[in-house]
Amino acid sequence: MPWQAGVEGRRHAARGGSRKRAEGAGARHQLVFVDRLVATLIHLRHDLPHAVLGLLFGVDRSTITRAITEI
Repeated sequence: MPWQAGVEGRRHAARGGSRKRAEGAGARHQLVFVDRLVATLIHLRHDLPHAVLGLLFGVDRSTITRAITEI
């Protein structure tokens, strides 16, 4: 699409060259889908704070918050 090509051209110029990382590179989910689903269900059913769920699953509170938001 011409519009998308224009956007990518402006991004290329703004960053001064090619992408610095490959697509898909970066952090991966620390919780698999089933764990994210279970954490969401526990949160909805028992209204546990995200910090407590983080302790139960061995991850940070922000990881639980992101997982619940995604589900």
